[in-house]
Amino acid sequence: MALRHLVLLKFKPEAAPAQVEAVVRAFHALPAQIDAVRGFESGTDVSPEGLAKGFTHAFLLTFADAESRDAYLPHPAHRAFVALLQPVLADVLVFDYESR
Repeated sequence: MALRHLVLLKFKPEAAPAQVEAVVRAFHALPAQIDAVRGFESGTDVSPEGLAKGFTHAFLLTFADAESRDAYLPHPAHRAFVALLQPVLADVLVFDYESR
């Protein structure tokens, strides 16, 4: 079973569109920088239900196992990404699960 790492982001209201786009580009660059990432997809909320609670961007990373995810988290490229994200981040939700 693969391990999925779901990340939902809510940006600060004052975050400029260029800052948000820089974060999205940086997140998209991580799989090429970190071998542990087996799969990656992302998107923005398009639900008509209005239940996203301000979260606008979703990222789903796939890892072979928990050990691969654990190698990703302290990786220098991931840490650099987090440093870029923090000034514009209002909230984050991270949910890891083993796919069936």
